[in-house]
Order: sequence, then structure tokens, then C-alpha cells
Amino acid sequence: MEEVVLQAQERTITGKQVKTLRLAGRLPAVIYGKSYAPVAISLDYREAQKVLPTISSSQLVVVDVEGTRHTALVREKQREPVSGKLLHIDFLEVSMTEILRASVSIHFEGEAPAIKNYNGVVVIRTEEIDVEALPRDLPERIVVDLSSLAEIGDTIFVRDLELPAKVRILSDVDEIVVHITAPAYESELEGAEGGVAEPEVIERGKKEEEF
Repeated sequence: MEEVVLQAQERTITGKQVKTLRLAGRLPAVIYGKSYAPVAISLDYREAQKVLPTISSSQLVVVDVEGTRHTALVREKQREPVSGKLLHIDFLEVSMTEILRASVSIHFEGEAPAIKNYNGVVVIRTEEIDVEALPRDLPERIVVDLSSLAEIGDTIFVRDLELPAKVRILSDVDEIVVHITAPAYESELEGAEGGVAEPEVIERGKKEEEF
């Protein structure tokens, strides 16, 4: 995988004054770590808007702060609620020699034969799992092939996911990732629950200042 590098500058503007940075085409951010005091930085907004949406929560990036390179993970993305525009980014600097805990997203591909053969319904229950590994061993994403779901009731559990040998799963291995239900049963579930539940919001906005 090609190295992802984001150019950054240290900033002294904080609090409500960061609006002036955004007007100037800069995206406020902060980088912190276990042995690295938090440093306020800013990124070029256009570059960040192009690169950050393609980066998963377990993908390493290099934040180059005026010539000093920091290997990091994107920990939080704060967005404007209506437009979805990026407002602030948190980066966590990591040590390449220390075990790290991270959430890895699950991507689904392929088509379940049970859909065509039995009019089955694919129900996704889990979209990310928690793991730990050395940073270099963290998978950027986990791919689940739905083509193995051939019958009503077929299920893929966390324990069925294929992960590198050096990655340890922290999530419940008996948790359901995806399964096939009959259409009538899924409709009953929706009616009993009063509708389909909204998915959990993964990207959490900062609760502090900087709006």
C-alpha cells in the first residue's frame, strides 16, 4: 500500500478563532500520543478533503508537521452536521514497536445466493470489530464475501473472519457479523421494534471548542 502523507503546519490559533483558519482554506487538527504532548496543527483543506474520506480507522498515515514526520491513526473526524464538511481532525501518533488497539471496518462484497434462490434478506449486524496488533500488522479493512450465504439462516460470526495471524480479535467472537433471514421474519422484526434502527454513528465529533 502506498504511503499516505499529509502536510501540516503548527498553529497558535485555537478556540473560536479557528474560524479564520477555515476561511483561509485550512483545516484545524491536533496530533497527540503516549509520549507526545498534544500539538495543534492545521492541514490544507482541499488536500484533507480529498484524502481523509478514503482512510479507514485502522490505516496508518504520516502527518508531516513542518518536516517532522509522525506515523499516526485518524482517531476522530468532526463534521458540520448539515453539510458534512470536515471541521476538525484528531490524529493519534503511534509507536511501531508497541501493540495498538484499533477498530477495523468490515466491507461486504459479492452476492448471497440465498437472495436469488429463496428471496432471502441479508441482515448486517456488525460493521467493525476491535483488534490489537503492532501498527504495521493492522489490516486497513476486513473483506467479507457474501457469496457463502446460500441458505436461509446462514450466518457469518466474528470468529469466521479471516485476519492476519499477528492480529488478535478483542470483540466477542460469537457476535454475528451478517446473516440471512426469510423476508416475513425480517418484516416481523421491524414491526416489533417500531421500524429499522438507525446505524450507530462511528465518527464522533469533538465536544470541545473549535466550532
